[in-house]
Amino acid sequence: MRLIILEAGKTWQDAVDEIREAVDFLRYYADEAESRLVPQLLDGPTGESNSLTYVGRGVAVCISPWNFPLAIFIGQISAALIAGNVVLAKPANTTLGIATKMIELFYEVGLPKAAIQVLFGDTSQVAKPLVADERNDLIMMTGSTQTAKAIQQTLAQRPGAITPLIAETGGQNAMIVDSSALPEQVVMDIIDSGFRSAGQRCSACRVVFVHERIADKIITMITGAMAALKIGDPQALMTDVGPVIDNAALKGLQDHQAYLDEIGTCLYQMPLNDACQDGTFFAPALYEINSLSDLKGEVFGPIVHLIRYGSKEIDRVIDDINATQFGLTFGIHSRIESFIEQVVAKIHVGNVYVNRNMIGAQVGVQPFGGQGLSGTGPKAGGPNYLPRLCHEKTITINTVAVGGNVTLMSKT
Repeated sequence: MRLIILEAGKTWQDAVDEIREAVDFLRYYADEAESRLVPQLLDGPTGESNSLTYVGRGVAVCISPWNFPLAIFIGQISAALIAGNVVLAKPANTTLGIATKMIELFYEVGLPKAAIQVLFGDTSQVAKPLVADERNDLIMMTGSTQTAKAIQQTLAQRPGAITPLIAETGGQNAMIVDSSALPEQVVMDIIDSGFRSAGQRCSACRVVFVHERIADKIITMITGAMAALKIGDPQALMTDVGPVIDNAALKGLQDHQAYLDEIGTCLYQMPLNDACQDGTFFAPALYEINSLSDLKGEVFGPIVHLIRYGSKEIDRVIDDINATQFGLTFGIHSRIESFIEQVVAKIHVGNVYVNRNMIGAQVGVQPFGGQGLSGTGPKAGGPNYLPRLCHEKTITINTVAVGGNVTLMSKT
């Protein structure tokens, strides 16, 4: 927890949640391996035995991000190892202490150093050569869409076997709030989804579509809730929002805010106290904009964009969300079941959350992963993940050749 707070700038609660998720990954994949990666007997004609087995692919390259430097790091590594692979792990440069400590713990409990090595360095020094090297058999990465596309292109140009890429990337995650929604629940979930972890979650809420009938009330309540948040040193237990990861992230948010000041309206931004002047702090902000097309890409930080819509515009709203080609998380707040069913059927995303926040997917409960520009699948922490990390081998034996099928002579 100390390393997560000091190195990644997370609050105490976020640190607790991340350690829990890391433990969940270890236990879940261990349990899944015992049930899913064992040989399976298949149906076939009498006189023949058929089975399906799973074997590791070989060398797995695991590229993990800074925003979940323990949980995602552990999730990738544990899955790859238990599926029978050896691992070359490339953590983010900004959170090397967390990765180093975790690898030390792996070695302490007996994992051979030949099974896993951690590699430090920037993208050009380490990640690019790793991906381009023909000796790796599997790439697992969580990061930006641009990085995933670059890896995909590199793999396509490599000679030899076709190497699979499992990518989890970002999202222009939206929430739709209709006029029947419970305002108190909506506000709490927008605050959590937009500003927890300083908005630095790939699942974070970026855009809220609020029905015009209740928009003014919701805005008033959100700004009041934002004013109650505490931004500052993540080591303090009272802190709700810590810093963004580095100066480059801060500069990107400041540039985006300057753009929003030209095309939108700032509804509220938290003031920064004197203690926040020297760090990489960006005050959570709520902006109203006219259209989703005003946003040119994902904004990774504590800015929530609000758009009003009318009852007859819901199909257009869904079309606009789908048109971004991102498909990670999506939220609906409504107390009308037919409306919820209508939206769920039309939206193209990996994780849909109804009448709750959009973050904190739990391993084995809400398998996490998107589609389109948000990732390749399969979902991390889900039942289809481990088999994708293996080769499948079918074994067919002609039992007649060694004396026939003795079960034909047994009593039933």
